[in-house]
Amino acid sequence: MTGLSDLDTQAKTALLTAYAPYSHLRVGAAVRTRSGATYRGCNVECASYTLGGCAERAAIAAAVQAEGPGVEILEVAIYARNARDEEQIIPPCGGCRQMIMELGPNARVRFLGEGGMRVDLPITDLLPHAFALVQG
Repeated sequence: MTGLSDLDTQAKTALLTAYAPYSHLRVGAAVRTRSGATYRGCNVECASYTLGGCAERAAIAAAVQAEGPGVEILEVAIYARNARDEEQIIPPCGGCRQMIMELGPNARVRFLGEGGMRVDLPITDLLPHAFALVQG
């Protein structure tokens, strides 16, 4: 896929509010839920690097806050720009993949791939062996 969907555009808009003073890598994400609503998030860095947060998880947190714990994520779009303001290839990290899987086991995930093409994959392709908590 080459063109930007409306969800891609929401992700692109979300990166404009990113707080990235250290890496200068601005990331925006947007999620669409079963209700049809869209929620955005951006990355937030911190001088104590491990305290920063991913755009995908910020968008998912906004969805959960708005719709509650039964929210179902259908689509995720990620858009990033580096310090030179160039589009950056950035698939979701492992933690974000797990969160997407838990709240959207049938979700599709879009991000920039090689050659400027938008990649559109099911989360199961990005995280084939998800962590699952066995309830006893």
